[in-house]
Amino acid sequence: MRLGWTKSKNSVSYYAQKTVYVDGKNKSEIVKWFGPAWKICEENGVTDAKAWCKEQVALMNKAEEEENGKVLLELPVAEDIPLGEQRRFNGGYLFLQSVYYELGLHKICRAVAKKHKFEYDLNEILSRLIYTRILYPASKKASFEDSKRFIEQPSFELHQIYRALTVLAQDSDYIQSRLYKNSKQLGARRTGVIYYDCTNYFFEIEQEKDDKQYGVSKENRPLPIVQMGLFMDADGIPLAFCINPGNTSEQKTMIPLEKKLLEDFELSQFVVCTDAGLSSMENRKFNNYDKEDGMRSFITTQSVKKLKGFLKEWALSDEDWHLSGGDGRTKYNLSELDDEKDREKIFYKDRWIKENGLEQRLIVTYSIKYRDYLRSIRSGHIERAAKAVEDPSRISHKRQTDYKRFIKEGHATKDGEVADKAIYDIDTDRISEEEKYDGFYAACTNLEDTAETIIKVNKWRWQIEECFRIMKSEFKARPVYLQDKERIKAHFMTCFIALVVYRYVEKKLGGKYTCSQIIDTLSEMDFLKFDGKGYIPVYTRTELTDDLNEAFGFNTSRQIITPKKMRSICHDTKAVTSENSGHKDRKNP
Repeated sequence: MRLGWTKSKNSVSYYAQKTVYVDGKNKSEIVKWFGPAWKICEENGVTDAKAWCKEQVALMNKAEEEENGKVLLELPVAEDIPLGEQRRFNGGYLFLQSVYYELGLHKICRAVAKKHKFEYDLNEILSRLIYTRILYPASKKASFEDSKRFIEQPSFELHQIYRALTVLAQDSDYIQSRLYKNSKQLGARRTGVIYYDCTNYFFEIEQEKDDKQYGVSKENRPLPIVQMGLFMDADGIPLAFCINPGNTSEQKTMIPLEKKLLEDFELSQFVVCTDAGLSSMENRKFNNYDKEDGMRSFITTQSVKKLKGFLKEWALSDEDWHLSGGDGRTKYNLSELDDEKDREKIFYKDRWIKENGLEQRLIVTYSIKYRDYLRSIRSGHIERAAKAVEDPSRISHKRQTDYKRFIKEGHATKDGEVADKAIYDIDTDRISEEEKYDGFYAACTNLEDTAETIIKVNKWRWQIEECFRIMKSEFKARPVYLQDKERIKAHFMTCFIALVVYRYVEKKLGGKYTCSQIIDTLSEMDFLKFDGKGYIPVYTRTELTDDLNEAFGFNTSRQIITPKKMRSICHDTKAVTSENSGHKDRKNP
């Protein structure tokens, strides 16, 4: 590299340039722009701008020589490795750290620390809890030990983690709202449509206490649970969460958390999309709002089975259906559809209804593909039920989605005589009743948008179910081993933030990879450290590792990374250059 400059009427501007070979020709390329002489002198406290720029170019050339040089490793064959010396370190967390700092979580920790008097570094603790929750999910004690696997070693003690959990719980609302506001610096948040759902997490205890209460478990476990409510934006990135006692009705949890979005997040105009379990009339009316200070609407799944008689008859009738994506005028009859030709098509009908003073639009869809899917699931249930009838000892409590619902119990023989013991048989009436609803799906809304638009928005609810799956399966958020109420809330706070961080990593990679692929790769990106020489990658370089390096602007896949270069990478993952920017000023090695 060499120094270059341009002259204007009033000043001289300097820059570093080098010659590159492009398309068979040499071409000069500006590597770094230093700026006008007066600004260089003013910002760096020098009097000779040209001399200062020459020095910077010399430093850049030296760094480039180190980067392109060779490292000689001399390892004595007959010498044992030092006892207790750690040589293997994980570097995959650096990609998580990059997003962590882009989200301004270090600044949030700094603001929280000002409100409390403690000596430990809250940012160090929270960041390590986030990284280990994604890469090595385990207890807080195990997370403390696992944080020593990272290239940058922890500067805190185990007991300080538990103290920090209490602080995180106390400032939960502030952290969530500030995190949302910071995240907008990484790009616009699509909050025109937001999704809400609930799940619960179990504790391997028997005694109820605080929020740990017996309730309806999603996993059918007879253990105390707590309930989590979660709002998510249209990109699948979490917005806010709440923790409620396990015996709380799901339908009562949405409005309080939504009010926090209105007050703390300063959101005023959005559509709330929920499933049928959260579609109470109270929730619908709360989001039937159109005033000067904001507008809210709702889209909610509606059970066809629970519709009033005349609406159910209308919904299940073969006539007056429209093709999604069609002209909106042509009508179709379901009895005339071709199972093969029309398999991928979606048909719909809609009408406005009024119930309890609320006007809403009922949209019903029908799909042959969805019908066949439900029938295939039921076929398996019927097969299992038939086997259970032959072995009554397998028959116990029947749940709504259990195959045992297709088994009926009788106390008389086929000849009408009273049997000595219960007789079991397949309930064909129950099967016929369920078959009537195959292929049908319904939603209610107060929006006047096209049915196709409503259907499309409602379909994206799967993303919030995926959020819960990631927290439970990949982040191993349950069972919960903490007992203190505030520490439990802080545990879910770290899971929530970890999910936000992970979603942005996923977004940077363009949605090309699955959750398990990303996490497995990051957790296996280990390096062997040789003191004074550098870090040697011991992971397998793949398309995913290449995409990570390209997306985040630093390269971890070199044969060896010098100590200086690794320090530079670690520094750059934390170096946000502007309060209003999520981008970092990095040198691309």
